[in-house]
Amino acid sequence: MRIISPFLILAVVLLTAETFAQVSLAPPAAAPDKPATPPPAKTAPAAKPKVRPTAKKPAPLPATTTAPVETPDDPNADLVYGAYQRGLYRTAFELATKRVQEKGDPKAMTMLGEIYANGFGLKRDDTKATEWYKRGADAGDREAMFELAMLKLAGRGGPVNREDAARLLASSAKLGNPKAAYNLALMYLGGETLPQDLRRAAELMRVAADAGSPEAQYALATFYKEGTGVPKDAEKAARLLQAASMAGNVDAEVEYAIALFNGTGTSKNEAAAITLLRKAAKQNSPIAQNRLARILASGQGVPVDKVEALKWHIIAKTAGKGDPDLDQALSGLSADDKAKAAVAVGKWLGTK
Repeated sequence: MRIISPFLILAVVLLTAETFAQVSLAPPAAAPDKPATPPPAKTAPAAKPKVRPTAKKPAPLPATTTAPVETPDDPNADLVYGAYQRGLYRTAFELATKRVQEKGDPKAMTMLGEIYANGFGLKRDDTKATEWYKRGADAGDREAMFELAMLKLAGRGGPVNREDAARLLASSAKLGNPKAAYNLALMYLGGETLPQDLRRAAELMRVAADAGSPEAQYALATFYKEGTGVPKDAEKAARLLQAASMAGNVDAEVEYAIALFNGTGTSKNEAAAITLLRKAAKQNSPIAQNRLARILASGQGVPVDKVEALKWHIIAKTAGKGDPDLDQALSGLSADDKAKAAVAVGKWLGTK
Protein backbone atom coordinates (compact mmCIF):
# COMPACT_ATOMS: atom_id res chain seq x y z
CA MET A 1 0.00 0.00 0.00
CA ARG A 2 1.28 3.40 -0.89
CA ILE A 3 1.46 5.58 2.19
CA ILE A 4 2.47 8.86 0.61
CA SER A 5 1.74 10.94 -2.41
CA PRO A 6 4.69 12.18 -4.48
CA PHE A 7 5.79 15.72 -3.73
CA LEU A 8 8.12 16.01 -6.67
CA ILE A 9 7.81 14.60 -10.14
CA LEU A 10 9.66 15.16 -13.38
CA ALA A 11 7.74 17.03 -16.06
CA VAL A 12 7.50 15.27 -19.41
CA VAL A 13 9.04 17.62 -21.97
CA LEU A 14 8.47 15.53 -25.03
CA LEU A 15 6.70 15.91 -28.33
CA THR A 16 4.30 18.68 -27.39
CA ALA A 17 0.82 19.34 -28.59
CA GLU A 18 2.26 21.24 -31.52
CA THR A 19 3.51 18.01 -33.13
CA PHE A 20 0.04 16.49 -33.38
CA ALA A 21 -2.41 16.92 -36.22
CA GLN A 22 -3.72 20.44 -36.05
CA VAL A 23 -7.05 21.93 -36.94
CA SER A 24 -6.34 24.41 -39.71
CA LEU A 25 -8.22 27.58 -40.44
CA ALA A 26 -8.76 29.22 -43.77
CA PRO A 27 -10.97 32.24 -44.55
CA PRO A 28 -14.68 31.32 -44.61
CA ALA A 29 -14.76 30.30 -48.28
CA ALA A 30 -11.83 27.89 -47.96
CA ALA A 31 -11.98 24.10 -48.05
CA PRO A 32 -12.63 22.07 -44.86
CA ASP A 33 -9.85 21.86 -42.27
CA LYS A 34 -7.21 19.20 -42.67
CA PRO A 35 -4.55 18.01 -40.25
CA ALA A 36 -1.20 19.65 -40.59
CA THR A 37 1.62 17.19 -41.23
CA PRO A 38 4.61 17.73 -38.93
CA PRO A 39 8.08 17.07 -40.31
CA PRO A 40 9.27 13.52 -39.62
CA ALA A 41 11.46 13.19 -36.57
CA LYS A 42 14.57 11.10 -37.04
CA THR A 43 15.28 10.85 -33.34
CA ALA A 44 13.42 11.57 -30.17
CA PRO A 45 13.89 15.03 -28.76
CA ALA A 46 16.69 15.17 -26.25
CA ALA A 47 14.36 16.64 -23.68
CA LYS A 48 15.75 17.50 -20.32
CA PRO A 49 13.65 16.06 -17.52
CA LYS A 50 12.68 18.92 -15.27
CA VAL A 51 11.61 18.92 -11.67
CA ARG A 52 8.03 19.96 -11.24
CA PRO A 53 6.90 22.19 -8.43
CA THR A 54 5.97 20.44 -5.24
CA ALA A 55 2.57 18.83 -5.55
CA LYS A 56 -0.09 20.62 -3.57
CA LYS A 57 -0.86 18.86 -0.32
CA PRO A 58 -3.18 19.56 2.57
CA ALA A 59 -2.07 22.51 4.67
CA PRO A 60 -0.19 21.19 7.71
CA LEU A 61 -1.86 21.50 11.07
CA PRO A 62 -0.12 23.36 13.91
CA ALA A 63 2.89 21.53 15.29
CA THR A 64 1.10 20.93 18.59
CA THR A 65 -1.84 19.11 16.99
CA THR A 66 -2.13 15.56 18.26
CA ALA A 67 -4.99 13.21 18.82
CA PRO A 68 -5.56 10.26 21.10
CA VAL A 69 -4.79 6.95 19.45
CA GLU A 70 -8.02 5.11 18.79
CA THR A 71 -8.26 1.32 18.76
CA PRO A 72 -9.51 0.42 15.28
CA ASP A 73 -12.19 -2.18 14.64
CA ASP A 74 -9.96 -3.64 11.94
CA PRO A 75 -6.81 -5.13 13.51
CA ASN A 76 -5.01 -4.62 10.19
CA ALA A 77 -5.76 -0.89 10.02
CA ASP A 78 -2.73 1.33 9.56
CA LEU A 79 -2.94 3.89 12.36
CA VAL A 80 0.04 5.86 11.02
CA TYR A 81 -1.45 6.30 7.58
CA GLY A 82 -4.90 6.93 9.04
CA ALA A 83 -3.59 9.80 11.15
CA TYR A 84 -1.68 11.19 8.18
CA GLN A 85 -4.76 11.10 5.94
CA ARG A 86 -6.79 13.01 8.53
CA GLY A 87 -4.12 15.71 8.80
CA LEU A 88 -3.01 14.65 12.28
CA TYR A 89 0.64 14.91 11.36
CA ARG A 90 2.08 15.04 14.87
CA THR A 91 0.13 11.93 15.76
CA ALA A 92 1.37 10.24 12.59
CA PHE A 93 4.91 11.32 13.44
CA GLU A 94 4.73 9.88 16.96
CA LEU A 95 3.14 6.63 15.81
CA ALA A 96 5.67 6.22 13.00
CA THR A 97 8.57 6.89 15.36
CA LYS A 98 7.27 4.27 17.77
CA ARG A 99 6.80 1.77 14.96
CA VAL A 100 10.36 2.30 13.74
CA GLN A 101 11.73 1.86 17.26
CA GLU A 102 9.70 -1.26 17.97
CA LYS A 103 9.51 -2.96 14.57
CA GLY A 104 11.98 -1.25 12.25
CA ASP A 105 9.11 -0.75 9.80
CA PRO A 106 10.38 0.63 6.43
CA LYS A 107 7.05 2.29 5.62
CA ALA A 108 7.13 4.14 8.93
CA MET A 109 10.61 5.37 8.01
CA THR A 110 9.23 6.62 4.72
CA MET A 111 6.41 8.38 6.54
CA LEU A 112 8.91 10.20 8.74
CA GLY A 113 10.78 11.24 5.61
CA GLU A 114 7.54 12.55 4.11
CA ILE A 115 6.66 14.56 7.20
CA TYR A 116 10.12 16.15 7.38
CA ALA A 117 10.26 16.77 3.63
CA ASN A 118 6.99 18.70 3.62
CA GLY A 119 7.04 20.30 7.05
CA PHE A 120 3.80 18.62 8.04
CA GLY A 121 3.24 19.37 11.73
CA LEU A 122 6.85 20.37 12.29
CA LYS A 123 9.59 22.42 10.66
CA ARG A 124 10.72 21.22 7.25
CA ASP A 125 14.12 19.55 7.41
CA ASP A 126 15.56 18.24 4.14
CA THR A 127 18.53 16.65 5.87
CA LYS A 128 16.36 14.58 8.19
CA ALA A 129 13.97 13.79 5.32
CA THR A 130 16.91 12.46 3.31
CA GLU A 131 18.11 10.39 6.24
CA TRP A 132 14.72 8.78 6.80
CA TYR A 133 14.07 8.17 3.12
CA LYS A 134 17.50 6.54 2.87
CA ARG A 135 16.74 4.26 5.80
CA GLY A 136 13.44 3.29 4.18
CA ALA A 137 15.09 2.78 0.81
CA ASP A 138 17.87 0.65 2.31
CA ALA A 139 15.15 -1.43 3.98
CA GLY A 140 13.51 -2.04 0.60
CA ASP A 141 10.61 0.41 0.48
CA ARG A 142 9.97 1.45 -3.12
CA GLU A 143 8.27 4.73 -2.17
CA ALA A 144 11.29 5.76 -0.11
CA MET A 145 13.52 5.01 -3.10
CA PHE A 146 11.37 7.19 -5.33
CA GLU A 147 11.14 10.11 -2.93
CA LEU A 148 14.87 10.00 -2.18
CA ALA A 149 15.54 10.08 -5.92
CA MET A 150 13.35 13.18 -6.22
CA LEU A 151 15.28 14.91 -3.44
CA LYS A 152 18.57 14.12 -5.15
CA LEU A 153 17.29 15.48 -8.44
CA ALA A 154 16.14 18.66 -6.74
CA GLY A 155 19.33 19.07 -4.72
CA ARG A 156 17.46 18.96 -1.43
CA GLY A 157 19.31 17.59 1.58
CA GLY A 158 22.55 17.56 -0.41
CA PRO A 159 23.98 18.36 -3.83
CA VAL A 160 22.17 17.34 -7.01
CA ASN A 161 23.11 13.76 -7.85
CA ARG A 162 21.41 12.51 -11.00
CA GLU A 163 23.40 9.26 -11.10
CA ASP A 164 22.22 8.22 -7.63
CA ALA A 165 18.72 9.32 -8.54
CA ALA A 166 18.75 7.10 -11.65
CA ARG A 167 19.86 4.10 -9.60
CA LEU A 168 17.13 4.70 -7.04
CA LEU A 169 14.48 5.12 -9.73
CA ALA A 170 15.61 1.88 -11.36
CA SER A 171 15.33 0.02 -8.06
CA SER A 172 11.91 1.51 -7.32
CA ALA A 173 10.65 0.77 -10.84
CA LYS A 174 11.87 -2.81 -10.55
CA LEU A 175 9.65 -3.14 -7.47
CA GLY A 176 6.66 -1.96 -9.50
CA ASN A 177 6.49 1.75 -8.74
CA PRO A 178 4.86 3.40 -11.81
CA LYS A 179 6.05 6.91 -10.85
CA ALA A 180 9.63 5.66 -10.83
CA ALA A 181 9.13 3.93 -14.19
CA TYR A 182 7.79 7.16 -15.70
CA ASN A 183 10.67 9.31 -14.49
CA LEU A 184 13.27 6.73 -15.41
CA ALA A 185 11.76 6.66 -18.90
CA LEU A 186 12.37 10.40 -19.15
CA MET A 187 16.01 9.87 -18.28
CA TYR A 188 16.40 7.27 -21.03
CA LEU A 189 14.63 9.59 -23.42
CA GLY A 190 16.83 12.56 -22.56
CA GLY A 191 20.06 10.65 -22.97
CA GLU A 192 22.06 12.71 -20.47
CA THR A 193 22.37 10.89 -17.17
CA LEU A 194 21.67 7.59 -18.91
CA PRO A 195 22.48 6.62 -22.52
CA GLN A 196 19.55 7.44 -24.77
CA ASP A 197 17.48 4.31 -25.27
CA LEU A 198 14.14 4.99 -26.95
CA ARG A 199 12.94 1.41 -26.77
CA ARG A 200 13.66 1.18 -23.05
CA ALA A 201 11.99 4.54 -22.51
CA ALA A 202 8.87 3.26 -24.27
CA GLU A 203 8.86 0.05 -22.21
CA LEU A 204 9.04 1.97 -18.95
CA MET A 205 6.43 4.46 -20.10
CA ARG A 206 4.12 1.56 -20.90
CA VAL A 207 4.53 0.20 -17.36
CA ALA A 208 3.46 3.55 -15.93
CA ALA A 209 0.67 3.97 -18.47
CA ASP A 210 -0.75 0.51 -17.71
CA ALA A 211 -0.74 1.46 -14.02
CA GLY A 212 -3.03 4.38 -14.86
CA SER A 213 -0.65 7.34 -14.95
CA PRO A 214 -2.26 10.01 -17.18
CA GLU A 215 1.12 11.65 -17.78
CA ALA A 216 2.59 8.35 -18.94
CA GLN A 217 -0.46 7.62 -21.10
CA TYR A 218 -0.07 10.98 -22.80
CA ALA A 219 3.67 10.52 -23.26
CA LEU A 220 3.27 7.00 -24.65
CA ALA A 221 0.62 8.31 -27.04
CA THR A 222 3.21 10.72 -28.44
CA PHE A 223 5.60 7.78 -28.83
CA TYR A 224 3.04 5.89 -30.92
CA LYS A 225 2.14 9.04 -32.84
CA GLU A 226 5.75 9.71 -33.84
CA GLY A 227 7.18 6.16 -33.81
CA THR A 228 9.51 6.89 -30.90
CA GLY A 229 10.81 3.57 -29.54
CA VAL A 230 7.71 1.82 -30.94
CA PRO A 231 6.18 1.38 -34.40
CA LYS A 232 3.84 4.20 -35.38
CA ASP A 233 0.25 3.35 -34.47
CA ALA A 234 -2.41 6.06 -34.66
CA GLU A 235 -5.08 3.84 -33.10
CA LYS A 236 -3.00 3.04 -30.02
CA ALA A 237 -2.10 6.73 -29.74
CA ALA A 238 -5.79 7.67 -29.82
CA ARG A 239 -6.74 5.08 -27.19
CA LEU A 240 -4.02 6.32 -24.86
CA LEU A 241 -5.05 9.92 -25.42
CA GLN A 242 -8.62 9.00 -24.61
CA ALA A 243 -7.57 7.31 -21.35
CA ALA A 244 -5.40 10.25 -20.29
CA SER A 245 -8.12 12.68 -21.30
CA MET A 246 -10.70 10.88 -19.17
CA ALA A 247 -8.26 11.14 -16.24
CA GLY A 248 -8.13 14.93 -16.65
CA ASN A 249 -4.82 15.45 -18.44
CA VAL A 250 -5.39 18.74 -20.27
CA ASP A 251 -2.75 18.16 -22.96
CA ALA A 252 -4.36 14.81 -23.73
CA GLU A 253 -7.78 16.45 -23.90
CA VAL A 254 -6.48 18.79 -26.59
CA GLU A 255 -4.78 16.09 -28.63
CA TYR A 256 -7.66 13.64 -28.34
CA ALA A 257 -10.03 16.40 -29.42
CA ILE A 258 -7.87 17.04 -32.50
CA ALA A 259 -7.77 13.30 -33.24
CA LEU A 260 -11.56 13.15 -32.99
CA PHE A 261 -12.00 16.25 -35.12
CA ASN A 262 -9.82 14.86 -37.91
CA GLY A 263 -10.68 11.17 -37.46
CA THR A 264 -7.04 10.24 -36.80
CA GLY A 265 -6.79 6.80 -35.24
CA THR A 266 -10.41 6.97 -34.15
CA SER A 267 -13.85 7.60 -35.58
CA LYS A 268 -14.41 11.21 -36.62
CA ASN A 269 -16.65 13.04 -34.17
CA GLU A 270 -16.59 16.80 -34.52
CA ALA A 271 -19.20 17.43 -31.83
CA ALA A 272 -17.27 15.47 -29.20
CA ALA A 273 -14.04 17.13 -30.33
CA ILE A 274 -15.46 20.62 -29.92
CA THR A 275 -16.82 19.76 -26.47
CA LEU A 276 -13.34 18.63 -25.39
CA LEU A 277 -11.71 21.71 -26.89
CA ARG A 278 -14.10 23.96 -24.97
CA LYS A 279 -13.28 22.10 -21.78
CA ALA A 280 -9.52 22.40 -22.32
CA ALA A 281 -9.84 26.05 -23.37
CA LYS A 282 -11.59 26.82 -20.10
CA GLN A 283 -8.67 25.13 -18.33
CA ASN A 284 -6.34 27.72 -19.87
CA SER A 285 -4.80 25.63 -22.62
CA PRO A 286 -3.61 28.17 -25.25
CA ILE A 287 -3.57 25.48 -27.93
CA ALA A 288 -7.19 24.51 -27.20
CA GLN A 289 -8.15 28.19 -27.19
CA ASN A 290 -6.49 28.66 -30.57
CA ARG A 291 -8.08 25.57 -32.14
CA LEU A 292 -11.49 26.54 -30.76
CA ALA A 293 -11.10 30.03 -32.22
CA ARG A 294 -10.30 28.52 -35.62
CA ILE A 295 -13.36 26.30 -35.54
CA LEU A 296 -15.68 29.12 -34.44
CA ALA A 297 -14.30 31.39 -37.14
CA SER A 298 -14.68 28.81 -39.92
CA GLY A 299 -17.99 27.35 -38.74
CA GLN A 300 -16.94 23.74 -39.18
CA GLY A 301 -19.02 21.62 -36.84
CA VAL A 302 -20.55 24.67 -35.16
CA PRO A 303 -22.32 27.84 -36.25
CA VAL A 304 -19.92 30.64 -37.15
CA ASP A 305 -19.34 32.94 -34.16
CA LYS A 306 -16.57 35.37 -34.96
CA VAL A 307 -17.01 37.39 -31.78
CA GLU A 308 -16.44 34.29 -29.68
CA ALA A 309 -13.63 33.27 -32.01
CA LEU A 310 -11.94 36.64 -31.54
CA LYS A 311 -12.30 36.31 -27.78
CA TRP A 312 -10.50 32.97 -27.68
CA HIS A 313 -7.96 34.14 -30.26
CA ILE A 314 -7.00 37.14 -28.12
CA ILE A 315 -6.84 35.02 -24.96
CA ALA A 316 -4.58 32.46 -26.68
CA LYS A 317 -2.48 35.25 -28.12
CA THR A 318 -2.08 36.78 -24.65
CA ALA A 319 -0.69 33.41 -23.52
CA GLY A 320 1.81 33.40 -26.38
CA LYS A 321 -0.16 31.37 -28.96
CA GLY A 322 -0.40 33.80 -31.85
CA ASP A 323 -2.00 32.96 -35.19
CA PRO A 324 -1.48 35.24 -38.23
CA ASP A 325 -4.21 33.38 -40.18
CA LEU A 326 -6.75 34.22 -37.49
CA ASP A 327 -5.52 37.81 -37.36
CA GLN A 328 -6.40 38.10 -41.03
CA ALA A 329 -9.65 36.10 -40.91
CA LEU A 330 -11.05 38.19 -38.04
CA SER A 331 -9.73 41.56 -39.12
CA GLY A 332 -12.97 42.48 -40.88
CA LEU A 333 -15.14 42.44 -37.75
CA SER A 334 -17.04 45.62 -37.01
CA ALA A 335 -15.96 47.95 -34.24
CA ASP A 336 -18.98 46.86 -32.20
CA ASP A 337 -18.10 43.18 -32.54
CA LYS A 338 -14.48 43.86 -31.61
CA ALA A 339 -15.67 45.79 -28.56
CA LYS A 340 -17.89 42.86 -27.50
CA ALA A 341 -14.94 40.48 -27.83
CA ALA A 342 -12.75 42.86 -25.82
CA VAL A 343 -15.29 42.93 -23.00
CA ALA A 344 -15.43 39.12 -22.96
CA VAL A 345 -11.63 38.94 -22.90
CA GLY A 346 -11.52 41.41 -20.01
CA LYS A 347 -13.94 39.29 -17.99
CA TRP A 348 -11.91 36.14 -18.70
CA LEU A 349 -8.60 37.73 -17.77
CA GLY A 350 -10.09 39.45 -14.75
CA THR A 351 -9.19 42.92 -15.97
CA LYS A 352 -12.77 44.14 -15.79
